[in-house]
Amino acid sequence: MSTHPFNDLSIAAHYDTLNPWGPGDDFHLGLIRAADSVLDIGCGTGQLLRRARAEGHPGRLTGLDPAAAMLVRAREGTRDIEWVLGDTRSRPWKGEFALAVMTGHAFQQLVRDEDVRQCLGAVREALAEGGRFVFETRNPEVRPWERWTPDRVRTITGPDGAGIRVHHEVTHGPAGGRVEFTETYTCESWPAPRVGRNTLRFLGPGELDRFLAEAGLRTVARYGDWDRSPLGPASPEIITIAEGAHQGETPSSPWRCPPPAPRAPGPG
Repeated sequence: MSTHPFNDLSIAAHYDTLNPWGPGDDFHLGLIRAADSVLDIGCGTGQLLRRARAEGHPGRLTGLDPAAAMLVRAREGTRDIEWVLGDTRSRPWKGEFALAVMTGHAFQQLVRDEDVRQCLGAVREALAEGGRFVFETRNPEVRPWERWTPDRVRTITGPDGAGIRVHHEVTHGPAGGRVEFTETYTCESWPAPRVGRNTLRFLGPGELDRFLAEAGLRTVARYGDWDRSPLGPASPEIITIAEGAHQGETPSSPWRCPPPAPRAPGPG
């Protein structure tokens, strides 16, 4: 079970500072530009959809997140974007979206097999014919949890000028592909640290493909990093693009244009 301090409004206010726009956001934004209708699962503060609308995306944009505090931030200054509190169990969509995305490694929050199956089944139902689902997970081959140690501290500046320090610490695992860890926020102006507890699941490409196939989805592209380089043992990411089609029917594309060409590798 996970408890996260981003359910706290004072922490959610710093989410975009702690998670600044990067190559992964550019990757997903390119796909969003090409889709007539988009469901962002685990949308957080909604920065992807807000950016798409600000750029003039004319279609339907829907963000889904279980943290009310994050959606408070998402709704600030937005127009014509639907924000839904909950997860993929909260509202059934039937063939309504050309694209579903799950960014920020949110897919790894699906710890149990039944959670993975439920989410993928809901995504499959939500996609229009020929629709696509795009998500990423950290590559277990590079053992990223070994870098989640208390000595690796990030510091950001709060609205009162005080520094907020953030660090992670693994408390259990890896065991059965699962890693448990804490995420601790400290600030001199707070009476006590704020600690979130989380569990992430690490699945390899073969396991991901089996779950996708069970849900009626198939992988059409897979990359190891945001520059669309091939997946290899040293790749930091497992980026998956999957699609589904109704049995016995020829899928029609709901995309206005093909996915964008690969981006040139950038810093970081």
